[in-house]
Amino acid sequence: MNGELINALSQLKKERAIPTEVLLEAIEMALISAYKRHFSGHQNVAVTIDRKTGSVQVLAKKMVVSEVQDPQNEILLSTALTDFPDAREGEELELEVTPKDFGRIAAQTAKQVIVQKLKEAEREMVFQEYTSQQGDVITGLIHRQENRNLFINLGKAEAILPLSEQVPTEHFRPGQRIKGYVLEVKKTTRGPQIVISRTCPGFLKRLFELEVPEIAEGIVEIKSLAREAGYRSKIAVRSREKNIDPVGSCVGYKGSRVQAIVEELRGEKIDIVLWSENAAEFVSAALSPARSLKVTLNEEEKHAYAIVPDRQLSLAIGREGQNARLVAKLTGWKIDITSESLAKAKEGEKVGAEEREKVAKEGS
Repeated sequence: MNGELINALSQLKKERAIPTEVLLEAIEMALISAYKRHFSGHQNVAVTIDRKTGSVQVLAKKMVVSEVQDPQNEILLSTALTDFPDAREGEELELEVTPKDFGRIAAQTAKQVIVQKLKEAEREMVFQEYTSQQGDVITGLIHRQENRNLFINLGKAEAILPLSEQVPTEHFRPGQRIKGYVLEVKKTTRGPQIVISRTCPGFLKRLFELEVPEIAEGIVEIKSLAREAGYRSKIAVRSREKNIDPVGSCVGYKGSRVQAIVEELRGEKIDIVLWSENAAEFVSAALSPARSLKVTLNEEEKHAYAIVPDRQLSLAIGREGQNARLVAKLTGWKIDITSESLAKAKEGEKVGAEEREKVAKEGS
């Protein structure tokens, strides 16, 4: 080996972004294996490659003794004094034992090991790259489907979108470009496997961060989020600056920002509401698209009671109770919703009962 080795490794660094030092260390380990296999199975050796010239040295570690019993690992004191005048018995020396034809044999033997080390180094770098993207959104091309799981080609690695993380209303086919939220990155024998999701609330939150500059800059804050993937989501926002409308910022000019997210989520409805420290106001806003007339709270039980116009009762509850469930998730309050007429009827019954009780007391 010579300077051409260093040049070749420099080229690999440019093409594959693998540090030269990582490659040199891998080659040194491979050469130790080659030396032991072809020249000595027991000798304690080290191999060093000059970082400038590429020249290879094999060094054997031997103990200085007065009487040699293990020639592989020991050297006679009188012999050691020839090259090491200051040698002392019991001292460990490093002696060069590089064979003349070592370069040829080592290259043949170590080739496969070096290739494997290169693969491992690449896999580790790719693993670190995608680990840093955990909690972010990535894009790739669907290239196959197995057992209803989708496998996405990211270029350097492969991502899997498990059936459990797929939105039931979405359908994809091979060749389509797809976005997903990185849930976790696993090490496998075939390289890193990235598990992504399109159902988790984090996906929706990250899409808003990417689409709305005010959120990315921290001017507008997402306080809470509730999602039933594929159907409806609610997101509560507030502004850290008085002159910035948080809801308007998320909606965008003529709805452009939120519409871009809706399109990415294949038509999922999104309600953007104003967060408030006042729980009654927050619950009232969260009932959107329904309008609440009154919200009362039971602080001890964390229970909210909302009254809505008669015509909006079904809207407030939502199909199969979906809107009410999302309100509860978004606000953290249990929610009971009733119509205006029913609330008045109950109030009338209550008043009537109180009057009857009062009359009864006066009569007695």
